Amino acid sequence: MDSPQSELEALRRTLAELTTRVYRIEQRLQVPPPPALEAPASPGKFQAQPDPSTVPPPVSPSPPPTAPYPLIPPRPSIASTLKSQRDLESRIGSHWLNRIGIAAMLIGVSYFLKFAFENNWIGPAGRISIGLMAGIAVVVWSEQFRRKNYKAFSYSLKAVGIGTLYLSLWAAFHLYSLMPSGIAFAMMLVVTAATSVMALTQDAQILAAFALTGGFTTPILLKTGQNREVALFTYVAILDVATLVLVTIKPWRRLLVMSYAGTLILYLVWYWTFYNRSQFTLTLSYATLFFAIFAIAPLITLQPDGEHPILAAIPAVVAFVNAGVYFLEAYAMIAEVNKVNMAWFALGLAAVYIFLSRQVHARRLAAGTTEILYFLHLAIAIGFITVAIPIRLDAHWITIGWFIEAGVLLWIGNRINSDFLNAFALSALVLGVTRLLFIDNFHSEQLIFNLRMATYAVAVAVLGGVAWFAAKRTDDTGRVVGALAIVSLNVLALRALSLEVSDHYLRQMAAVGAPFNQWRGAYLVYHNLAIARDFTYSALWMAYGAMLMIIGFLRRSAFVRWQALIFIAVTIVKVFVYDVSQLDRAYRIVSFIVLGALLLAISFAYQRDWLKLSSKSGTQSGGGVTPA
Repeated sequence: MDSPQSELEALRRTLAELTTRVYRIEQRLQVPPPPALEAPASPGKFQAQPDPSTVPPPVSPSPPPTAPYPLIPPRPSIASTLKSQRDLESRIGSHWLNRIGIAAMLIGVSYFLKFAFENNWIGPAGRISIGLMAGIAVVVWSEQFRRKNYKAFSYSLKAVGIGTLYLSLWAAFHLYSLMPSGIAFAMMLVVTAATSVMALTQDAQILAAFALTGGFTTPILLKTGQNREVALFTYVAILDVATLVLVTIKPWRRLLVMSYAGTLILYLVWYWTFYNRSQFTLTLSYATLFFAIFAIAPLITLQPDGEHPILAAIPAVVAFVNAGVYFLEAYAMIAEVNKVNMAWFALGLAAVYIFLSRQVHARRLAAGTTEILYFLHLAIAIGFITVAIPIRLDAHWITIGWFIEAGVLLWIGNRINSDFLNAFALSALVLGVTRLLFIDNFHSEQLIFNLRMATYAVAVAVLGGVAWFAAKRTDDTGRVVGALAIVSLNVLALRALSLEVSDHYLRQMAAVGAPFNQWRGAYLVYHNLAIARDFTYSALWMAYGAMLMIIGFLRRSAFVRWQALIFIAVTIVKVFVYDVSQLDRAYRIVSFIVLGALLLAISFAYQRDWLKLSSKSGTQSGGGVTPA
């Protein structure tokens, strides 16, 4: 038998466990603690105030002991479990079994019709009638599911029904010849129009996509192998205009891509099959009409709220592709007649896109227009100007045209503070310099005053403009661009002068080579001219380096002085390595004397510290610099 002490300990443990559980339950239920109870005072009696020194300090409640067992999460009730099972059963019975039953019914009917057709139970007219009635019935039946909020399933049934109608009309015309192409076309057009009306009334973009797909498929289904350009392209233009109306009413931007793709496919198929030069005017007119529709579309399409960035970029993509494709279409036709006119055509397109860019910029706060569309139109305009130059001009005039374009864009870009135009100016400049260095081949008969020097002068002037505008900027990009422009300017200028030296002596060699009948005498003349040419190179490079050094001192520009030092260093290497072994004594003496005098002059300028370069690292004493 347990002792009273052990029983008391057991009661204490049980009480502690119960207290802990009650405390945890109150914490979970967020039950406020009860107010402290005070003993009521006896009425009419004086209560003595306790002595503060004798009152014991308040004892803070100790935290409840840890529960010996973890709390078990509540189990789901039997009612909720049964409800979940009933929901799953209802979904399977009302949705999945229904869909499987529809599929099984359609498959069974298809097999029956196939068997009936093979055994000639149903004639061609009956087959077409069954197809038409079945298509209409499926479309009507799908409305029952849409009203019950089964929209996805309803649209799937509509796709089946609409496809059945198109195929039945195609079979009536193509397989069984039960109706002429005009009637089949009119009936397909009715199907397309009815689908479009359903799309608008039901606010369903997918139905509009069905309508466009059927509309652009109609000419393919009803093709006869005959050239009906006017009928085909008029019909396509009507579809494009209808799409334009839809995207102005509803924010269905994806329809633009579908409509443009359908238009382009039908145009290319017809062009490859039927086009000849006699149809030039009519075909170019229709191509221009299609271009105009899709050039306007990005400006007026509605932009839905919270649209994905990829979908939001659809108008810009359509605008870019439309411009490029139209230019290629026109080039294929115009270049065959007169290629020069294509340059004016490109400039006309540039003017159109400049106008469109201004329209977008003026309406950039309106729905559906963004700043990126403005820059895209401006870029397309600049691209057409750049393309027009090589189409209209020939040889080095292309290079000069690109340099002039770069200069104009640079001036406009800095007037309106547009880095976008500055970037295109630099791109045109790079094109011009690349062509000047690697493609252009000049044949000059006159020294200095010739077309090659003029071309290099234009390039140097534009690079000087880049350096001038970059010097006004304070950002790192401006400094880097300015530095590259100055280096490129000096390299091009020195190369142009070196080419003039080379051509001068080549002309002299060609002129004096004829009178000599013996090769020995001709060799001596050529050798002397080659020596004079090499000495002239050294003199030119020394003079150019000295000029840069003077400019660097006057402008107090360390960057220019460093370039001068590099040119002088190249000249030093040439004089000490090449001139010593190749030049005659007189040229050799002059080379060393001139180079030495130049180097002493530069050294004296640095030792006199005219630029106060030693102010930060030393003190000037007499004519030299004394390190600190």
